[in-house]
Amino acid sequence: MTADQLWNHIRVGQGWDLHRLEPPPPAGRGRPMVVGGVPFDHETGPVGHSDADVLLHAVTDALLGALGLADIGELFPDDDPVNEGADSARFVREAVRLVHEDGWVVGNLDTTVVLERPHLSPLKDQIRENLAQLLDVHASRVNVKGKSHEGVDAVGSGEAIMAQAVVLLTRL
Repeated sequence: MTADQLWNHIRVGQGWDLHRLEPPPPAGRGRPMVVGGVPFDHETGPVGHSDADVLLHAVTDALLGALGLADIGELFPDDDPVNEGADSARFVREAVRLVHEDGWVVGNLDTTVVLERPHLSPLKDQIRENLAQLLDVHASRVNVKGKSHEGVDAVGSGEAIMAQAVVLLTRL
């Protein structure tokens, strides 16, 4: 198989996102903490136009990137009132629709969420199941890792949350 033939059968996309963390109003501008569509009980939350789910934003960008399409900010602009407070699962669903429309399916997804608190461990399986459902794949094809930033920079001091996602698409 040549490189061109292989490219016709697989695509890889990478997504990355970061959101500042603040207390909810009236003390700050943070939204409730939601990671991968799963709510967390925490005193701070991400600042953003939509629900600011950092993991779903990274996954959306990975899917769009694998297709060679515009990024999440172009597809769902933060100056569009319809996206104000929007559930980021809508962004993932639309990206998956575009994946399927173009004749691809998700092979697998590997993600990393970087934050100091709260710890992802108690809800990691729930996040994984939610991502699998959104992507229309078995949970065995989704990986979720939680990492600390070891006190380095805004993420390490608990002032931000970051996520990375890599997706493999294959032809139907």
